[in-house]
Amino acid sequence: MKIAICGISGFVGSALERFFQERGDEVVSLSIRSTFPIESIAQRLNGVDVVINLAGANIMGRWSKKYKALLRQSRLETTDKIVAALSLCDIPPSVFLNASAVGLYDAYHQHDEFSSYFGNDFLAELVQGWEHAAFRAQSDLTRVCTMRFGVVYGRGGGAMSQMLPPFKLGLGGKMGDGFQMISWIHLDDLVRACEFLIDHHEIQGAVNFTSPEPITNLEQAKAMGRILHRPTFFDLPSWIVKLAFGEGSVVMLESKEVYPRILQERGFLFHYPTFDSAMEEIAHVQG
Repeated sequence: MKIAICGISGFVGSALERFFQERGDEVVSLSIRSTFPIESIAQRLNGVDVVINLAGANIMGRWSKKYKALLRQSRLETTDKIVAALSLCDIPPSVFLNASAVGLYDAYHQHDEFSSYFGNDFLAELVQGWEHAAFRAQSDLTRVCTMRFGVVYGRGGGAMSQMLPPFKLGLGGKMGDGFQMISWIHLDDLVRACEFLIDHHEIQGAVNFTSPEPITNLEQAKAMGRILHRPTFFDLPSWIVKLAFGEGSVVMLESKEVYPRILQERGFLFHYPTFDSAMEEIAHVQG
């Protein structure tokens, strides 16, 4: 297959590139700039089997007015351009996988893909707009799936690269009250789930990319301490997180209890269903 990836240099994109190349697929980078004409993007996508869009500025940060604009532009405008380009293709990709996030769900319910309890904050509205933009590409020729990522854990980057150093120094602990649920996925399972969506033609629409066992922040901190053989007494109070990140602190302090109903019902098997299994692999590899 020929697979185009937008956002190929990122943590997830580079893992997907390695995976599909090792599988024998041709992988090409799709770069989108505001100055690029739609026609040139369409030329690159014409005849491609799958396009995967991962573009988007890092959601972890202080959400100033300027940064919010960047978060919107990097997701919505990029997706709009890809969708417009697909409409110009003589032979459009048969599969369009667009990144999304569990941030669209509220903090008060358990969620699978059929949940209608969405948040009403900036992040939820951003994700809903992002998915709406992607679904405009759905047609008789192109099947669209939005991948609602939980926190992605893996070796060599992502959230774990920020979490591991203080925990290895014995400076880890819970964040806020520690009761917030974290929905997460190991990078290896994420990559395999992408392959699963490509190969299962009956799946379309939103799909939760989360492990079947979400965990509280407190349980996560204790597991990291246990596996790394370090104490976990250095808790981070909510007010410090809010002081540092402002409105963006919701990413770290709000519960997201999300389950991958569609993947499980279709028979996807997680290699790392529990946080302990994921952490053991990451700690063992990174030493």
